[in-house]
Amino acid sequence: MDMGFALLIFLVAFALLFDFLNGLHDAANSIATIVSTRVLSAKYAVIWAAFFNFIAFLFFGLHVANTVGKGILHPEIISDAVIFGALGGAITWNVVTWLAGIPSSSSHALIGGLLGAGVSKAGLDPVVWSGVAKTAAGIVVSPAIGLTLAMALSLLVAWLFVRATPSMADGVFRKLQFVSASLYSLGHGGNDAQKTMGIIAVLLYAHGLSGPTFHVPLWVVLSCQTAMALGTLMGGWRIVHTMGSKITRLSPQQGFCAETGGAITLFLATHLGVPVSTTHTITGAIVGVGAARRVSAVRWNLATGIVWAWVITMPAAAAMGAAFYWLARLLDLTVG
Repeated sequence: MDMGFALLIFLVAFALLFDFLNGLHDAANSIATIVSTRVLSAKYAVIWAAFFNFIAFLFFGLHVANTVGKGILHPEIISDAVIFGALGGAITWNVVTWLAGIPSSSSHALIGGLLGAGVSKAGLDPVVWSGVAKTAAGIVVSPAIGLTLAMALSLLVAWLFVRATPSMADGVFRKLQFVSASLYSLGHGGNDAQKTMGIIAVLLYAHGLSGPTFHVPLWVVLSCQTAMALGTLMGGWRIVHTMGSKITRLSPQQGFCAETGGAITLFLATHLGVPVSTTHTITGAIVGVGAARRVSAVRWNLATGIVWAWVITMPAAAAMGAAFYWLARLLDLTVG
């Protein structure tokens, strides 16, 4: 087998490993609320989330994949070493934060790794600053929108059910949480899997295997959705505990509001092609429903620690991405 083709297969597999770990790492985002409210057991919740992760490609375009593939770095400077660096940095950061139970962003880890490797190769010239700015803005905007929507939904639902008995409201929202959790898992699969699609597609473009123009082949779409769904099936129980119960205690009503607010945010971001963090989004939404009850219901010291993890994710992954890029060059794993 040609060495170049063997490297390409290795890097595609490496990208799918990242996608699998993304599903593993971010499974908590989709299921934390429905598990913490005891509407579904963790075992069945991951199966539920994995199914909707997989079918997400049927509902969304490929705007996020295009942003990652050609909206962060100019595709012309992409090489095997750059992709190896980006994936190595992102995977390392994901594993570290997963072991520590920190709900950091797989999305921003990948973007950070890509930037670190790309800048190591060619300096700042190939950086597409508009795409980077759009992605960086998502760190602030997506949790803010999730928080606002979830808080507004909580207040609206409280007003609509003011005369309902607690048992009646609990029964209604236990059923509605199946819908809201499905929507959030759909948004998760739609936004997050597309980031790996963009990485594989730009790698194929760099190897001249996708024709003269950048596009995402169907087999790449299906492979990435499958890898993410399998990762979700494996679960991420450390982070489930942090997201589902440590930030604030949730009732089925609040779980519904958090998931719905988060899902609307993800649908909007995916439509606009913004690679946001599902972690940031659901954390903002959970804080929103907690604050709607009362400000003291939120464990702000924990929430503040999570925000710091968000802030350092891109630069930390960028540093790791640069290190993996130079490792690839040092070991002569690839050319370019």
